[in-house]
Amino acid sequence: MTLAGPGRPRARQATRPGATAREEILDAAAELFTTQGYATTSTRAIADAVGIRQSSLYHHFATKDDILEDLLSRTVAAGLSFARAVGESPERGQGAVSPAARLHAVALFDGSHLCSGRWNVGILYHLPEVRSERFSRFLADREELQQLYRVFGSAAVRSPISSGGLQHHGELAFRLVESLISLRIDGQIHPGSPLEVADAAVVLCGRADDLATIREEGRALIGSLGHQLPTPAGERY
Repeated sequence: MTLAGPGRPRARQATRPGATAREEILDAAAELFTTQGYATTSTRAIADAVGIRQSSLYHHFATKDDILEDLLSRTVAAGLSFARAVGESPERGQGAVSPAARLHAVALFDGSHLCSGRWNVGILYHLPEVRSERFSRFLADREELQQLYRVFGSAAVRSPISSGGLQHHGELAFRLVESLISLRIDGQIHPGSPLEVADAAVVLCGRADDLATIREEGRALIGSLGHQLPTPAGERY
């Protein structure tokens, strides 16, 4: 990501959530991009929404694309970091967690983050602009997260039929989690939605009979790796 400079010292009272002017800019941009559209939102409109000059915005972000890239990257950063940590956790021996619990934990953690953001930034994933090389870092991170889902899903399947089938279960889990983005658009999200999606992911792997144990192991794994589930977005579900 290219920045225009270190940014000027804050010389005004904050008008939006965020400890810094940069975070306020991201909040304003997320609101405008998701409610008015990316193409129709100008950097001037973002600056006006924050209450700063357009020139001040450029001290934090050189272009509108830079703002979008930051927002998109944040939607996958937490889930990817956690999924990597789960992938590095022991699969056998002391402290090992069942494959199904690993999948459940990743889906629950990832889904909770998609539902907890103040704005539903995930709806921007399919913008035509995002498919360009300009956003290759975000696309690579999302692909890595998707591949980790495939790995966890393959390991969680109780009675695999074929290698293709194994990959398919993880892919379905990934798509189920991202379906929370669409459900949010339609106002169909509630605080228990991430858990329901995580449950569905392991049920599709044939693990419905020990779902309660899988839930418990998955939550314990989240805690043991030093993570916690984010606070729901409340009315902004």
